[in-house]
Amino acid sequence: MSNPPFPLLQTINDPADLRRLPRTQLKALADELRAYVLQSVSRTGGHLSSNLGTVELTVALHYVFNTPDDRLVWDVGHQTYPHKILTGRRERMDSLRQLGGLSGFPQRSESEHDAFGTAHSSTSISAALGMAIAARLKGEDRHAVAIIGDGAMTAGMAFEALNNSGVEDCKLLVILNDNDMSISPPVGALNRYLAQLMSGQFYAAAKNVGKQVLQVAPPLFELAKRIEEHAKGMVVPATLFEKFGFNYIGPIDGHDLESLIPTLENIKHLKGPQFLHVVTKKGQGYKLAEADPVAYHGPGKFDPAIGLVKPDTKPKTTFTQVFGQWLCDMAEHDARLVGITPAMREGSGMVEFHRRFPTRYFDVGIAEQHAVTFAAGLACEGLKPVVAIYSTFLQRGYDQLIHDVAIQNLPVVFALDRAGLVGADGATHAGAYDIAYLRCIPNLSVACPADENECRQLLSSAFEQNHPVAVRYPRGSGAGVATQPGLQALPFGKGEVRRRSTGQGIAILAFGTLLYSALEVAEKFNATVVNMRWVKPLDVELLLQVAATHEALVTVEDGAVMGGAGSAVGEALQAAGVLKPLLSLGLPDIFIEHGDPVKLMALQGLDAAGIAASIEQRFPELVAQAPQAVKAIN
Repeated sequence: MSNPPFPLLQTINDPADLRRLPRTQLKALADELRAYVLQSVSRTGGHLSSNLGTVELTVALHYVFNTPDDRLVWDVGHQTYPHKILTGRRERMDSLRQLGGLSGFPQRSESEHDAFGTAHSSTSISAALGMAIAARLKGEDRHAVAIIGDGAMTAGMAFEALNNSGVEDCKLLVILNDNDMSISPPVGALNRYLAQLMSGQFYAAAKNVGKQVLQVAPPLFELAKRIEEHAKGMVVPATLFEKFGFNYIGPIDGHDLESLIPTLENIKHLKGPQFLHVVTKKGQGYKLAEADPVAYHGPGKFDPAIGLVKPDTKPKTTFTQVFGQWLCDMAEHDARLVGITPAMREGSGMVEFHRRFPTRYFDVGIAEQHAVTFAAGLACEGLKPVVAIYSTFLQRGYDQLIHDVAIQNLPVVFALDRAGLVGADGATHAGAYDIAYLRCIPNLSVACPADENECRQLLSSAFEQNHPVAVRYPRGSGAGVATQPGLQALPFGKGEVRRRSTGQGIAILAFGTLLYSALEVAEKFNATVVNMRWVKPLDVELLLQVAATHEALVTVEDGAVMGGAGSAVGEALQAAGVLKPLLSLGLPDIFIEHGDPVKLMALQGLDAAGIAASIEQRFPELVAQAPQAVKAIN
């Protein structure tokens, strides 16, 4: 990328190059870095607001600490584009989040500067503490730094790590990147506490640790004198974090290198765990992102001079939108319904529900474990909770799902967005495992809608039940089937035959949106296609009818094939004493990295062409008996 020019940035191929710059040039470097991030993301899409907000902090950390020997652990990691650019990956930014390109998150396999792989929130303090104690045990003189946002700080895991850290003698620094914004607006008592802390009166008498840092940094003393003008406190003693055993320093301006660098340099010489509170602004330096950090959290490609524009043609309705509309309609119909999200109001399609039913909407923060048990408590009292949660994030509440919901057989609906492969976010966000990890839980049912209308209908089916039910659906749009008005439910635990062959060759059992690929393949092989709809309870009656009238069965699903829907079919056949050739197609036993989801599915053999090829390889004799293809499958 040469236009506009980045004369300073182009000289930085490693943090060692950065550390050779005079401090007077760092502001210019930060300006170039911010411009480069904006230019890069506008061309590839990706996370923007969070990265614009961490430019100066990233520069300061690599300038002060001897990375990669000193370890930087970024919480979540969607704010690490400046970090990637400064650590030798500048020229690969045009491959960001694309197949074979750079990950949008830190990956240990990608660079030695990525000390810990992250993408889910609130893991950084635990990991950095482990690294700091490992250094102590190995006799190595290095620091471990965790950079965590105020949204991620709401999770219980962060406080478990703080509780452990405060009693350890190690070189650990926790940096609270306080931008008053996670993905959705932050909620809860901790956020209110931080807001009060920021708006409170400046303490003239700071604790000794604050004096130790400020006395050797005259610019910080000067900043403290101007505190009333800036409406910020420099040192706040007796904070929550000091009660955990940390030396608390801050809050300081996270965009002011003249504050950041002297503070970090002096913290390096303090003993024991340190806690630095920095205040940043999401979207810093790009007015459009500053004004709407949610819209610019993860934009697609756009022109920075214009910003995000609405497409000329109306986009297809997404499964998320179908869920959001159903939630509002069902809430209007049944006053018992309450909606719960763990800090994903926009992503889960709950903005309209929040607006229309504010007293029945609960954003619990980044606290998936709490979200599940909170729903259980509501259900105990006769309410009907709907937990809107990404498939990959429900993994974080698995014990609560079993212990608090399923064992007590409570009627909680889990709306699992982002089932299957999600594309650019990669393995950490893929909903590949939900079928396998849910169907083994007693009392819990699992539905797999094939299209938008079925999604609405199966959500109604789930809501009717008096036990826990999960409805899984993918990111984005499906086949484009228009949703019917009303709240009509489909029969519980029942599938349907969507195409019946003229012979007794192959029957394809489809779970979820792969139904439409299966129908395309069936035209080639004159196969029967069954839309199974439910993984649990499995429609065993229909399964045995199909098995009795066909020579071979094929299952297709967009989840892990090990323990998935195909396994459920095999178990049911075995239990019934039916021996029938069975080919189970799904995601293989590997972590599938980022890329275009259509390409990723093709690479796993789960597009129509791949399914056809697998059938031809496994059942060549049956395929040979089928009539010629009605149409080619590309």
